[in-house]
Amino acid sequence: MHETALYRKYRPQTFKEVLGQDHIISVLKSSIELDHIAHAYIFAGSRGTGKTSVARIFAKEIGTAPADITEIDAASNTSVDNIRDLNESVNTLPFESKYKVYILDEAHMLSKSAWNALLKTLEEPPAHAIFILATTESEKIPETVISRCQTFAFRRPTQKVLRDVLMAIAKKEGFILEPASADLVALLGDGSFRDAQSILQKVMGSSKDKKISLYEVVLVTGAPKGETVNGFIRAIDENNLELGLESISKAVEANIDLLLYFKLVLHKMRSILLLRNLPSSAEKLKEEMTDTDFNFLKTLADKKTSKINSDTLLTLLNHYDLVVKAYLPEMVLELLLSKLIIKE
Repeated sequence: MHETALYRKYRPQTFKEVLGQDHIISVLKSSIELDHIAHAYIFAGSRGTGKTSVARIFAKEIGTAPADITEIDAASNTSVDNIRDLNESVNTLPFESKYKVYILDEAHMLSKSAWNALLKTLEEPPAHAIFILATTESEKIPETVISRCQTFAFRRPTQKVLRDVLMAIAKKEGFILEPASADLVALLGDGSFRDAQSILQKVMGSSKDKKISLYEVVLVTGAPKGETVNGFIRAIDENNLELGLESISKAVEANIDLLLYFKLVLHKMRSILLLRNLPSSAEKLKEEMTDTDFNFLKTLADKKTSKINSDTLLTLLNHYDLVVKAYLPEMVLELLLSKLIIKE
């Protein structure tokens, strides 16, 4: 028997359970209360932010029975024939409800001819038809379609929201997720509830004592060890190019995702600046990381002559996207170090 995926098990079922999208939920709830239901919506945002879940909740909140809700994976149904079939279905009355709701996931994948076919229905929809187009790439949706829809931009959940959700789920599943472990899993989730919960499930599946340490998360996910990331940061602070290059080399040899490696560097450097400029953040940050990491970052934060400053962090941030595009991602990091570690 297959284990139920956590992201399915803990998918929000009501507007109240949706986290991080208050700006959308409040508008949708008001439109329902005032009976100002639009005939077409675009839910845009990165993966795992709750677009399909909110579409389902919205359909339920306006009284649509399951038999009158149709979900279509546009990535697998891209042709004009698929949309013509949908258009025919739209013209039939609902079975049990006032509305028929059509949820098109990954809507941007539709072909040009399919969009043209759908546009005809969006221009003159039956009173009972509501379309919700969920997409991770709204820029690929034709302007003629966008102009006929209400668009809602879903935000990526904050690190804190993701971490709190993970710790709550772990507790419900009978596990103890250490704060530092939750913080790393949230970071690995990259702004996606679904991805973060999938990672948590993977880690829980390998835990023997139901207490998940940071070491276990690193071991299971292949995330870089703390000292490898700290070596990069220390190299900048100490003007030690050799140390920095060795740290990058260790990450490459361990087959670490260098974008993740870079992200952890940025995450820790931001923590240094917070510790230096916002002392009240110390208690919260101490809960989110190991004692070794906290003491390392606090030492750099207290160092008056440290090269870890806002200019350094900004330089790194400006090169973040290059890691994705580069033929050799490690070269971006190596060149950055060379630029930052220049002997006066």
